[in-house]
Amino acid sequence: MHSIEIYYNAAFIISVLFSCIYVYLWHKHFSVNFSLMFAFIPIVNMGYAMLTYATSLEAALLATKVIYLGGCFLILFITFYIFDMCEIILPKWLITLMIGISSLLYFSVLTIGRSKLFYKNVTAGEGYNYISLHKEYGPIHTVFYIVIIIYFLVGFAAIIYTMLKKQQVSRRIIRLLFIPEVISFLSFFLGKIITKEFEFLPASYVTAQIMYLIIAHYICSYNITDTAIDSLIETGSTGFVSFDFNLNYLGSNKTARNIIPEINKLTVDRPLSRSDKLWKKIVPWINAFKADESKDKYYYNIGESIYLVDINYLFHSGRKRGYQLVITDDTKNQKYIELIDNYNYKLESEVKEKTEDIVKMHTNLIRSMAKLVESRDNSTGGHIIRTSDVVEILMDEIMKDKKFSKRYKIDDEFRSDIIKAAPLHDIGKIAIDDEILRKPGRFTDEEFEIMKTHSAEGAKVLHSILKDTDDESFKVLAENVAHYHHERMDGSGYPEGLEGDNIPMEARIMAIADVYDALVSKRVYKEKMPFDKANEIMLDSMGKHFDLKLKKFYVAALPRIEEYYADKE
Repeated sequence: MHSIEIYYNAAFIISVLFSCIYVYLWHKHFSVNFSLMFAFIPIVNMGYAMLTYATSLEAALLATKVIYLGGCFLILFITFYIFDMCEIILPKWLITLMIGISSLLYFSVLTIGRSKLFYKNVTAGEGYNYISLHKEYGPIHTVFYIVIIIYFLVGFAAIIYTMLKKQQVSRRIIRLLFIPEVISFLSFFLGKIITKEFEFLPASYVTAQIMYLIIAHYICSYNITDTAIDSLIETGSTGFVSFDFNLNYLGSNKTARNIIPEINKLTVDRPLSRSDKLWKKIVPWINAFKADESKDKYYYNIGESIYLVDINYLFHSGRKRGYQLVITDDTKNQKYIELIDNYNYKLESEVKEKTEDIVKMHTNLIRSMAKLVESRDNSTGGHIIRTSDVVEILMDEIMKDKKFSKRYKIDDEFRSDIIKAAPLHDIGKIAIDDEILRKPGRFTDEEFEIMKTHSAEGAKVLHSILKDTDDESFKVLAENVAHYHHERMDGSGYPEGLEGDNIPMEARIMAIADVYDALVSKRVYKEKMPFDKANEIMLDSMGKHFDLKLKKFYVAALPRIEEYYADKE
């Protein structure tokens, strides 16, 4: 295969490959001119490949007509795309005129071999196959050159103007646009002077594709309208500002620039540090967000206005690309909240006293119910109080782990509810016959099966008692504690045989306190177990009976638990 043939065919194959990559990267915010460039480059390079296979003058002329799609339309689309990226809006009449001129030029190209408008005369050359043609140019070909030169010049002018005058356009993208423009210009005009055996243009088109693919990658970061309607973002009441992970400014919308005028002084791709005021304000917010993603909301006061700044990651294709600040006017809400707070402060002070009395009475009532049930069981004296205290000790350790608490939604309300619900975990024993409940010894298998029903019965009793309460979270948690505190992580527990994370977290915590107390406390059928032996059993049961994730909290709480039981002796 001849070297020229290899070159043209390779350029065609590579251009097709790059266009396929572009299709993979494509999303709706890419300019139509961008897509047309990637569509036309393989077609034009296909024309050069066709030329290498031409076995007749007619076939060579057909390939030449395909090649001229590049000169007539591809350069036009590149020029339009430069204006798009430079954010320079061309009037519709001018766009129509440019498309019309290019169309007329290509119409004259189609007359090659039939008229003398574009080529006065064309014959096969003496080179390899029909790659080299002897051409005598017609008058329209001169017009074609003039138009091409104009397209290149206006493209260069737009790039230079944007670089000098427009701060809100990425310098990186502008520089990448400049490279293929220069290479194409040199290949189109100087290439013909250097050699007439082959064209440099196929290689320049492939080089341009590489630059445009890099631009496509960056567009995804600079386009802050990626997940919203453009008009809403540009003219709405919400401001958007984006930075990359190096805190280089990526862009903003008009609303953000109106709210915070200092943003207008920033230049795309340049560090945020160039604005000392914004650096001191924004960087601490972003650093706090990096350390703890829950710290994503801050207030920004400008005069009498109060703006809410919501910090989040800037995403594209599921990957984090930087940070995005969403700015909304929260003045009315904050003033309303301030008014309500002032009004509520007095009201809360008045209600607090009465509420504390009611809560205390409610808690005492719950404990009284539990003690009433326990009074029927002569084998577990003090069990409900001790397990409740052990649950409180465990919760103190769990609450120290913020990450674990956040994952399992364990907060102050959860802590209060489970401590309050712990005494009720055996309330279902109220349904067990005295003959079994008060038996002074171990249960038979049949008696134990009856005894096991206390879990489900407890859930039913609590559901009936608490059904009209306003405290929905306590009601659900208390029922779960009573119902599932005998379930095991390996699924061998009762009454449902639940396993793993299907067991509510409150029941898993209750299980540790319940079993530990049973081990170290005296019962009618056994003596109390030494702390070290009880601890050995507890640790051996982690992952089987108990949740392995709670092991570290049990271990951390153990010194306090042992001290607590030592004081009870």
